[in-house]
Amino acid sequence: MPGHKTHLAAELACLPLCLGAGYGLGLREELLPLGLGYLAGSLFLSPDLDLYHSRPARRWRLFRALWWPYTRLFRHRGLSHHPLLGPLTRLLYLSLWALGVWTLAGLPRGEPPPAALALPFLAGLLLPQLLHVLLDRL
Repeated sequence: MPGHKTHLAAELACLPLCLGAGYGLGLREELLPLGLGYLAGSLFLSPDLDLYHSRPARRWRLFRALWWPYTRLFRHRGLSHHPLLGPLTRLLYLSLWALGVWTLAGLPRGEPPPAALALPFLAGLLLPQLLHVLLDRL
């Protein structure tokens, strides 16, 4: 199994390829959300968040404790490393925390981002996750 540095190096090396492919497919204004989602997926929403002492968990700094329950819910390389369900569990988990904070703070509801920006961002989140899982399985 590749280590964290290998995962991150491979993921970041593929970012220009993904952006180039997106550009070749006619994406223009969607490239920024795609790239930002990709970086967030590589650096902050890695499948290795199921390990509390992993580098992705440490990148959360003060908010690292948010991921402790996640490490108890998911064993390493279990569901959290599923190519599709893994990223969905992390997004749902993070969304529940955000909804709770939003509700407790009594913040007004905002408009959701337009699908033209949200979908490329979500695709960007998913791509490094898939690469991570593929590297683990090789």
